[in-house]
Amino acid sequence: MKDSTPETIETAPAPAQPAPAETAVPAAAAGTASAPVPAAPEADGKPPKAKASPLVKEAETYLTELFAKEMPAQLTYHSIAHTEAVVKEARALAPAANLSPDDTELLLLAAWFHDAGYLDVYDGHEFRSMERAGAWLTEKGLAPDRIKQVQDMIKATHRDEKPETELQKLLVDADMSNLARDDFRSRAELLRTEWELVLGKSYSNPEWAELQLNFMLAHKYHSDAGKERYKKDFKANIEEQRDELKKREKKDKKKNKEKTDTFAEPKRGIETMFRTMYSNHMKLSDMADKKASMMIQLNAVLMSVIITYLGAKMGKAGALGPMMSGNPVLGIPISILLVTALGSVITAILSAQPDVTSFAWLKKSPEIATNRRVNLLFFGQFTKLNLDNFQGGMRELMRTKDMLYNNMVTDIYYLGEVLTRKYRLLRTSYTIFMVGLILTALSFGIALLYKM
Repeated sequence: MKDSTPETIETAPAPAQPAPAETAVPAAAAGTASAPVPAAPEADGKPPKAKASPLVKEAETYLTELFAKEMPAQLTYHSIAHTEAVVKEARALAPAANLSPDDTELLLLAAWFHDAGYLDVYDGHEFRSMERAGAWLTEKGLAPDRIKQVQDMIKATHRDEKPETELQKLLVDADMSNLARDDFRSRAELLRTEWELVLGKSYSNPEWAELQLNFMLAHKYHSDAGKERYKKDFKANIEEQRDELKKREKKDKKKNKEKTDTFAEPKRGIETMFRTMYSNHMKLSDMADKKASMMIQLNAVLMSVIITYLGAKMGKAGALGPMMSGNPVLGIPISILLVTALGSVITAILSAQPDVTSFAWLKKSPEIATNRRVNLLFFGQFTKLNLDNFQGGMRELMRTKDMLYNNMVTDIYYLGEVLTRKYRLLRTSYTIFMVGLILTALSFGIALLYKM
């Protein structure tokens, strides 16, 4: 697979919008050889693999130790295991392409060094890989023109480069061989994890599956040996990825449907919800009316007693008259109780008073009876219309499911508004009554102390 990342950073990888897969870069030069490479046939009828030269074995030892010491842990895909897999594929492609021992050595050297640049940077690592390969091979005394061939092969693995020579094509094909492997999806998950850790890019399962599929559809193998070795499995993996994407899409659709659907059959679930809401609103309204009725009755009795008492005082009759005349301060708690009882009973009456939500403009504009604010199911609003307009609106309501539910929702909304007003006034009534009782008791105590 080919990487794509934004900026080159020396210590930590920079965020970017990559394209799924491995690495590939510019092409330059490479040489193909004439004499075929000697290869040892593998057991079980498998194709032979090219033998590694002493220099290649030295490179293997050097890079294995280097990667073990310096490779960042967050590189879950571009690890030593990936490099070893690319080298293994290069060894299989070399005899299939009839490479000479010299060209085989160059191909394997490039395969070992092609990701060494990840030790320094993430984006543009191919160029650091070229520098590392050049420095090490120069120390080993390899001819400059052969070093140049190795560097050009590494450069060809960059995403923006097109391989030109046979050696470059073979290395790029080996680098992208994971797309034709049985474990291509598990390897892709390692790349996904790497991008999340290094680049801070996260993908949902469908997004990642689609990204992988699009990359695979756009990819092609370059060398004849690569096409022969990977074509069949690569095509099968594309079909498998298509199936995987379809499965993920179906699974996500099912999850979304479960989130939006009701637990019961949709129609029954919605009707049960509305029925429950209407029932709760009616119970709350009945409770408010009963509480208001209790306050009205209680305060009415208190006011009757107080008025009788005051009447007795004014007429100097009854048993309470002499007490009042002997301690006129008692008039204060009586007055407080009377005033608070009056305030409490008034707010309780307002709470119990019928409240009808209606729109005066409906009578003038019956043609907008289907407005989403209008509830044709409530008498306070549909009585503003004449019979013809009401019948027309109801027919439209019964014909359109969304409009029917909209009217029911509107009805519940206005019921809630009425309940809010009822309970606000009821709370005020109880508060006034409670404060009145407290003040009356305190003032009555003060009056008794005053008399003493």
